[in-house]
Amino acid sequence: MMNKVSRTWRRAAWAMVLICLPFLSFTVSAAWEELSEEELERILVEKFEAGNYSAKGADNCLMCHRRSDTVMALFSGVHGRTANPASPMAAGQLQCEACHGPMGNHNRGGKEPMITFGPDSRVSASAQNSVCLSCHSGDDRLAWHGSTHDIEEVACASCHNVHAEHDPSRDKRLAMENCTDCHRQQLAQMHQRSAHPMRSGQITCVDCHNPHGSLNEAMLTQISVNDNCYVCHAEKRGPVLWEHAPVVDNCANCHNPHGSVNEAMLTQRAPQLCQSCHASPHSGTPLFNSGDSAFTAGQSCLNCHNQVHGSNHPSGKLLQR
Repeated sequence: MMNKVSRTWRRAAWAMVLICLPFLSFTVSAAWEELSEEELERILVEKFEAGNYSAKGADNCLMCHRRSDTVMALFSGVHGRTANPASPMAAGQLQCEACHGPMGNHNRGGKEPMITFGPDSRVSASAQNSVCLSCHSGDDRLAWHGSTHDIEEVACASCHNVHAEHDPSRDKRLAMENCTDCHRQQLAQMHQRSAHPMRSGQITCVDCHNPHGSLNEAMLTQISVNDNCYVCHAEKRGPVLWEHAPVVDNCANCHNPHGSVNEAMLTQRAPQLCQSCHASPHSGTPLFNSGDSAFTAGQSCLNCHNQVHGSNHPSGKLLQR
C-alpha cells in the first residue's frame, strides 16, 4: 500500500515538473532578453565567475553560427588567425568565449545570455570595453580611462570591427569617417575653402589626436597644440630673436586646424584678426578699409609685417623682415 502511495506521489510530482517546465524554461531563456541592463550584466558576471567554458571551443559556437558571413569573416582577420599565439583563436586559447564569455548552457536553445558588441548590444559600453581592454591595455591605450570617449561611453565596437578581414579603423581614411560620424562641426570645417588635406587622406584625425585618450588637451598626440603643429611645420618652431606672443602661446590663436573660410585657415581675415590684439594707429587713415590702402589691400597687415611667426633678422623687431 505504501509503495503504491509513493508511486502516486512521484507521478504527481513529475507531472507538476512537466507542467512547470515550459515556464521555468521561459524564465531562464526568453526572459533574459527582457532583463534590465544591470540585471543582465550581473548574470554575465556570474557566468564569468563560474567559468563554465566549452570543451570544444569555437566548434560548439559554429554549429549554430557558421551560416553567418559576419561570424565567419572573423577567420580572415587578425583575431581569427590560429597560427598567431596571441590570437584568441590560437590553440589553447578560449576562442569565441575569450570575448563573448563562458558558453554555459547558451548552446542549449540560447538559454543563457552572452556578451554582444556594437550598437545593438544590451551590455553597457564600459562592460564591452572591459573585454577589449583585457588584452589591448598597453601602448597608446594607457590613458583610456578618464578620456573623453570613455566618459562619453563610446564603445570600442562603435569604431572597430573585429569580425572583418581588415578593421576599418586601421585604414586612415575610414577612421576619419568614424570620427566625423560624431564630430559633425569638424566635418563641416574640413570642407571649407582653406583646410588641411584631410579629404584626400594626406592627413587624418589620428595624426593629431589619439582616440584612445591622452594626457594632453583634446587628446592630442603631442604635449601641446604647437608641438602637434611642429610635427609638420618644423620651420615655424623657434626659438627666434623676435617672437610673436600669440604664436608662441598657441597656433590656434590665429588658425583653425580643422578648416576656415579664410585663407591659411585663419580664424578671421586680416586686418580684423590683427586688430583683435593690436588697436593699430594705422586705422586712423581715411583710406583704411577702403581697399586702396597698404593696410587693407592684398594681404593687409602682412604687406609689411610678413614675418608674423617670428623673425631672426637684427632689424626684425616689427616682424617686417
